[in-house]
Parts: sequence; C-alpha cells; structure tokens
Amino acid sequence: MSDRAQLDTLSVHDSVENVIPPEAFVKAFDDLDLDVELVGDGESYDETDAVATYVPRPEFLDAGWVHCIRAGYDEFDTAAYEAAGVPLTNSTGIHDTTVSEVALGYMLSLARLHHVYRDHQNERQWYTPAYERPFTVENERLCVVGLGTIGRGIAERADALGMDVIGIRRSDEPVPGVSEIFDPSDLHDAIDDARFVALALPHTPETDGLIGEAEFESMRDDAYLINVARGPLVDETALVDALESDAIDGAGLDVFETEPLPDDSPLWGFEDVIISPHKGSATNRYHLDIAELVTENVERYQAAESLRNRVA
Repeated sequence: MSDRAQLDTLSVHDSVENVIPPEAFVKAFDDLDLDVELVGDGESYDETDAVATYVPRPEFLDAGWVHCIRAGYDEFDTAAYEAAGVPLTNSTGIHDTTVSEVALGYMLSLARLHHVYRDHQNERQWYTPAYERPFTVENERLCVVGLGTIGRGIAERADALGMDVIGIRRSDEPVPGVSEIFDPSDLHDAIDDARFVALALPHTPETDGLIGEAEFESMRDDAYLINVARGPLVDETALVDALESDAIDGAGLDVFETEPLPDDSPLWGFEDVIISPHKGSATNRYHLDIAELVTENVERYQAAESLRNRVA
C-alpha cells in the first residue's frame, strides 16, 4: 500500500443507518485526523477518500479504501475491488460479546421458558408449564458450528454456564471451553447428541443450505437450533417441516433467508421459536466499536501497513 496516496477524507455513507445512528457514528471520529462527512449516493471519490458504508455502490470503486460496517460482505463484488486495486475491509472480530450474548439468551430462554412467560404476561395470565418442560442448560451439550470470533464467544460463555461444549471447525487446534472439535465433514456426528446447535460461521457457497432436512433428521427431537450467523445457512422450508413434525423442539433465530421475515412465514407461529430482527450486534455502543476498528485501519493505511479484516 506504500504507493497509494494518503487519505484526506472519511465519507460515512448514509446507509449505515440500517444499524447505527449516522450522526453519532460521524461524531465518534471527532479526534480523527481526517475530514469526516456524511454522504449519500452519487458522490465522486478518489484515492484520497475512505468510505464507511453498509451497502456497496459503484462509485466506491474510485475511492482509496472502503470499509463495510458489517461482518457479512456478500453483496460486495470482491473481484471488482481487487481489479480496481481498492482495499475492502469488514467489521468481523468485534461481535464476540454482542452476538454471543444473544445466542446464550436464546438458549436460556428456551430452557427456562422466559419467552413463554412473556407471552402469557401479555395476556395477563398466571401460567404454570408442565413440570417436565423447563430445564437447566447446565450439563446440556452445545455444538457450536464455526469457531471464529463469534463461535468462540458463544463457547466461552456456554462453558461458564456449565454446558458441555463441542465445536466444528477445519482446524483441530484446541479452543478454550470446547471439549471436542469435529471436522466439518463430521457435521452429523457432531450434532446428533447436542441439545443446542448454534451456527456461527459465514455464508459462503460451501455453507449455503448447510442445515437442511438431513441435518434436522440427525438432530435430537428435543434439540434447538440457534442461528445468529446468516439466514441462508438454513433451509427454512426444512426448518418449518422439522418444527411441524416435532423433529426438533424449537429455535432461536436472528437471521433469515429473506429479511425482513415475511408476514406469512410459518416461523412466526411457533411458540418455541424466538425471532429477533437481525439485531444480534445491536447495542448502544455498537457505533463506537465500529469506529474504533475504522480508526485503527486509518492509522494502518496512512502508515502503509496491512489493513485489519481485509477481504479484497
């Protein structure tokens, strides 16, 4: 990167409003030694400009560097960025706490029926479940599929709750809190005795539809699927069939094949399916976490060092 011009401007595209307040995000860069401005579509860029954005735009290929403020960058044409010589980075690596807390929240609620009690609270009903229905997560087996930043965060917190945590990853290098690691080719062996199966891996051609009919058949009939990763990892038709046939007990879902989840989706109607609107990373300081990462990469860029989280 030593042959590239120094950055003068950081342009924050207004699409960041999908997940964070744009004005607060801009203000988070008050101490940055660049001009920081909020922009919309149709702007012109050159190699002295950096862009922080939620969505791709053709004009970004004229900038010096583009940062996708989310972890998933599926919509960005990485080949085009590489051809243009424009570095593209993403926000992976900052979600271990936020997203893993959501995954653990799903599991605790599904075990202890908090979501059910809330449903009855809304009806002003003093509800008592069947004696055998609530359970503790302690000693229950959790299979974490994908042991990157988020998967490790889930595993660490689940281990602290006394869960029996196993995981799936390509490397067999030990991971804190994980008692056994399976190769991806052994997916069915890993999930067949798990009470909870948590997905924490990216959406790629290899992981598209990873969990489908065969996987639900392999899972315990009292198992729960937790998806805080990407919607297309799961065949939703197969998931609905599994829920309707009692092949599994329920699910905690933050991501879906189509977002927003359509009104007519059968998933809305299951008592033991907890739905949240892709807000696994949503906290009141998320913009600060992203700004810290962007600031670090500005410093790296200006020093002609390699960028953190470069994906193209």
